Amino acid sequence: MKHHIAILFHESDRAVVNHYAISGLADVWRDDGHTVSNIFGTGKFIDADLILVHVDLSVVPDEYISFARQYPIALNDHLRDIRKSTFSSYLLKPHDDYRGQVLVKSNLNCAGIPESFRMKKGFLQRLTARLTGSDSFREPADYLVYESLREVPRKWFRSKDVVVQRFCPEREEGLYHVRIYSFLGDSYTCVRLASPSPIVNDRSFVHSESVEVHPEIAKIRRELKFDYGKFDYVLHNGEPVLLDINKTTGAAGNVTPQIQAMRVHRARGIYSYFK
Repeated sequence: MKHHIAILFHESDRAVVNHYAISGLADVWRDDGHTVSNIFGTGKFIDADLILVHVDLSVVPDEYISFARQYPIALNDHLRDIRKSTFSSYLLKPHDDYRGQVLVKSNLNCAGIPESFRMKKGFLQRLTARLTGSDSFREPADYLVYESLREVPRKWFRSKDVVVQRFCPEREEGLYHVRIYSFLGDSYTCVRLASPSPIVNDRSFVHSESVEVHPEIAKIRRELKFDYGKFDYVLHNGEPVLLDINKTTGAAGNVTPQIQAMRVHRARGIYSYFK
């Protein structure tokens, strides 16, 4: 049976659709014979069997959620707020009794870059001025690691845009590791990236390997009602520590045959919602 799948983007995303991993999944659905429609904003209803909310903001405006719930099946319609302060259990205050290393990072997804891109001009100018100051970050690579809580400047605790948390690295053979759990419906992939840098990402890693997702991380996904997206986590002293959650994953810069195979596998997870 063929289906009509809709993807709900922010109204300003027309020019950047191909920057997201969802565009590659949509190609798989089209190749399978399904119709895929991109919807930008909430001004026009397009009839479809399923809609996936893909609004690249840490806090999704209510009108997008309400719009999506008009459809027979709505994915990610429970994800209103993915700021780190809403899910992390490792946040710190200045006078906490904690003696380990400390990580300072943006409270918003991807250092708040999506928010700055979508702001109105006047507000964007004020935001840009703030970002070039001392109370936020330009990109995730700017996140900071301190040796102790007392070394963290007080300005970071005053900023609503920043979280201060325990630094819980997964280290092995002199390298830092992060596990990337990507999923849609009942299909998922999980890879472990290794990097000499404590801030591990797709630009700093030196090698990767496929691993099984930790059951506790899969459980958190179910509790948060996450249909599509990715979780970044580590195993610190054998315990899973969730670092980031993302519902609008970026597209891979270099799509190797291995990446394409994982993409196809995840894409077909959408069919579990039509059973």
